[in-house]
Amino acid sequence: MRLQEKNHAELEAFQAECQQAYKQFQAENLKLDMSRGKPAPAQLELSMGMMDCLKKGDYRAENGLDCRNYGVLDGLPETKAFFAPMLGVKPEEIIVYGNSSLNIMYWVMSVAMTNGVLGGTPWGKLDHVKFLCPVPGYDRHFAVTQFFGMELINVPMNEDGPDMDIVEKLVAEDDSIKGIWCVPMYSNPGGVVYSDEVVKRFAVLKPKAADFRIFWDNAYCVHHLVDNPPVQANLLEEAKKVGNEDICYMFASTSKITFPGSGIAVMAASERNLASLKKSLGFATIGFDKMNQLRHLRFFGGKFENLLEHMKKHKALIAPKFAIVVNTLEKELGDLGIATWSNPKGGYFISFNQKGCAKRIVQLCKDAGVVLTGAGASFPYGVDPEDENIRISPTFPTEEELQKAMDVFVCSAKLAAAEQLLAD
Repeated sequence: MRLQEKNHAELEAFQAECQQAYKQFQAENLKLDMSRGKPAPAQLELSMGMMDCLKKGDYRAENGLDCRNYGVLDGLPETKAFFAPMLGVKPEEIIVYGNSSLNIMYWVMSVAMTNGVLGGTPWGKLDHVKFLCPVPGYDRHFAVTQFFGMELINVPMNEDGPDMDIVEKLVAEDDSIKGIWCVPMYSNPGGVVYSDEVVKRFAVLKPKAADFRIFWDNAYCVHHLVDNPPVQANLLEEAKKVGNEDICYMFASTSKITFPGSGIAVMAASERNLASLKKSLGFATIGFDKMNQLRHLRFFGGKFENLLEHMKKHKALIAPKFAIVVNTLEKELGDLGIATWSNPKGGYFISFNQKGCAKRIVQLCKDAGVVLTGAGASFPYGVDPEDENIRISPTFPTEEELQKAMDVFVCSAKLAAAEQLLAD
């Protein structure tokens, strides 16, 4: 029975039942953390072979280069070739950086602020700079542009990607809009996979600002939870077809594939974009960690297919955890009509929506010993207009811990809904 259909007395009885269950959880003195999308220790163990995959004397690249020394600004050729299939580009369209794709995005944004994009006016010298933010979205993306003082503009996320009607209208009218954040495959937190139509509409985008850029963060492009994952049109390839290849920067990393703290991050872009960025990069470094590049190449045998097999081991560990979350939500909340949630085919998060209750649910969980990502984190400035979205991160806890955390979560969601209805 839908909760909204209960009469006042039935709601009070429902609330009392929830309060009793909630007090029992509080008495357990739980300490459970689902606040960030971190790989579990068992996932990190999958890559421990990297610790000894370089044998004594194994420090040379295929061309004989000594990887212990300075040099090779944009990455070993074999590293580029290894990562090219991940982003669906040519090896020469890649720069290999350090361990963090977020750090690349920050750096690229910083260069745009100080030096401009392909000869354009530095963004930092403009009176107004705006950035489009599909919501709900990735809080760390929004934080980068907020740090640089940009005005962040919400764009609704549909089931197939950002609302392109809104995107096209905004960028065509306003040359102070300089870019948009995108997580095209299994978006954070909704798990949305951009449709081919959306990808192609991005590829043909004609912004008023010539220095507009799509920040295409393909963080989860190999993080599948199903056996037959979706296949997505390639943005750079589609943009080339219409002579618009300069419009995008594409990013990926092995942060949740090997070790988050010591993975490899890469960027792909057009020839003109890369040439311009390399000029700036040469002032920032003489070269990134080539020994780490070798470790990854040796561990995966230099074959991208081996990385995909490695990801199947990750899927075996985390797919059951996603099932725990979705099954618990469906079992406990499915008939109440108080909330909706995503059931992603990949990625690291589940998006939960309960209008007007997000802050209350997060607080109730915290008071019962379960830490979640803060309500509003999936929106620019931390402001969720409807106070409805909560990002659930299932990967780090054990299955037993996750089930307990979800029991607390659904109890909190029920209690928050009952409180809201009785107050109304």
